[in-house]
Amino acid sequence: MNPTTSKTPVAPTAEGDHEEKVADRLDEGAIEAEGDRAVSDGSGPAADADRDSDLDHDFEDDLEDDDSDRAPSGLAAAAAAVVAAGLGVVGLTGAWTGRVVAERETLLGQMKTASGGSVARQISEIYGDAWHSTALVNGLFALLALLVGVFALVRPAFGAPAEEPQPGWVRAVATAGIALGVLGVLISVGMYFDLIVALPAASAAAG
Repeated sequence: MNPTTSKTPVAPTAEGDHEEKVADRLDEGAIEAEGDRAVSDGSGPAADADRDSDLDHDFEDDLEDDDSDRAPSGLAAAAAAVVAAGLGVVGLTGAWTGRVVAERETLLGQMKTASGGSVARQISEIYGDAWHSTALVNGLFALLALLVGVFALVRPAFGAPAEEPQPGWVRAVATAGIALGVLGVLISVGMYFDLIVALPAASAAAG
């Protein structure tokens, strides 16, 4: 009688489960490798956030640059210097407004002395008033040139701290306008008060 050997049955290896575990490990490794590559290449959510932050900073810098471009550029001072020089020339040579005022005073003097009057009165009404009116108008132009020239020179002192220095030609033209204005004011004052050239005397006119 042959003894029967009892063998414990061995459960078959689940090959399908083993393959699934190996595939899961491979997937996890691929995901980790992809994450490492994303970090090294500068991509991924963190890198996107950094890029957004850099874009925000660049946008703010652009806004600051635009504000700086809108800062005063010295155009007002340059224009004032040119205007001062022009007014100074007008104050010395005279303007059409001065001639109009002088002609008006001459006409008024003729109307006042039409019924007669002394020679001294005729000289004063017809010639003297027109002379003084012309000197007054020219003096106003010269004074305006002086004030505008001073404004052009002192304008940078009241500007923004970061404003560029005033160009040399602007200072030169403004100084010329001030000089012409001062000279025009002095001449106008002398002519108005008969300090430079006096009115003709009545005796000389009669002779």
